[in-house]
Amino acid sequence: MPILDVVKCEVSDTELVSKFPSDKIRLGSQLVVYSGQTAIFVKGGKFYDEFGSGTYAIKTENIPLLDKVVNLPFGGDSPFQAEVWFVNQISLLDCKWGTQTPLQIEDPKYDVIVPVRAFGQYGFRIEQPRTFLEKLVGNMSSFAVDKVVSYFRGIILSKLTTIIYDKLKEEGLSVLNINSQVEVLSEYAKECLKEVFMRYGIGIEMFNIISIAVKEDDPSFLNLKDAKDAAAEIKIMGEKNYRLSRSFDVLDAAAENESGGAMNAALGLGAGVGIGGAVGTMAAKTFSNSLASDDVPPPLPKTTSYYLGIQGKQIGPMEFDSVCKKYSSNEINADTLVWKKGLKSWIKISDMEDFKHLFENECPPPLPSL
Repeated sequence: MPILDVVKCEVSDTELVSKFPSDKIRLGSQLVVYSGQTAIFVKGGKFYDEFGSGTYAIKTENIPLLDKVVNLPFGGDSPFQAEVWFVNQISLLDCKWGTQTPLQIEDPKYDVIVPVRAFGQYGFRIEQPRTFLEKLVGNMSSFAVDKVVSYFRGIILSKLTTIIYDKLKEEGLSVLNINSQVEVLSEYAKECLKEVFMRYGIGIEMFNIISIAVKEDDPSFLNLKDAKDAAAEIKIMGEKNYRLSRSFDVLDAAAENESGGAMNAALGLGAGVGIGGAVGTMAAKTFSNSLASDDVPPPLPKTTSYYLGIQGKQIGPMEFDSVCKKYSSNEINADTLVWKKGLKSWIKISDMEDFKHLFENECPPPLPSL
């Protein structure tokens, strides 16, 4: 019996794709596909018959798609030209990712942008070999795991800022609580990234955020803590008491700063230290709101002044009650002229809305007929 050629490729944890070194395949040869592999026959850059794990005799019956193109001779051990690509489908679970520069995460609770560093690992496997070959491999004879890790590291980091912000906003959490949410964030990130990986025929097996670090002496982080402390103080003291307390702080600052005065102190308080509308906005409102507190009565309403024309002389200004008293004492009547601010000319007092009630039903109605 003739010695049969063997077409195979050893499984490797560093290579995702390997092309069999010869493109001259002999009918009758053995095709060995190890567990965790898929072998695909390729001709002219097009993919044809596909084989999962197992041992196969290469003959016209089990490569029908390629047979239609090559028109293989029936029987015998004649060679034919075709490539065999082996795609490694084992799970690779120790792929590292990490931030070289901090992610700029806006705290959804306090509106402060904080630089955050993070690192972790993920696992993947090739689920759709044809898609993977078409989208990423092309005509390269091999494709290393490092190429995929390097490519997807950029995608992960570009999307992680939005992923973390959206999840914190959804849960109503602050960046200050982020380390207690790494498990939830990891699962959420996996779901968000799943579609991106699958576009290239890759299934994401797991995604872990191992650590999220915020530099505690960073100015933005300190501002965030100030915002949280202010919110906690308001919650404990109540908004009204907090406003009153902060207004005293402003007045104390004004007393110590003779050149600036209260307004400069208020502006300084409102500006904070550039914290993007968290503590600064809260404090700025304090000064103005405290001056209009419910504990202080509002100013008295302004009274209207009236002028009367009596016997050709101008009398006034007079308040409403004084005018009514003059009518009660018969010093004026319905034809007396009156003027107030806003009128273009003098009018009869009985025609002014303010005093019409004095002259209603002044004369009795006519007697009914019998």
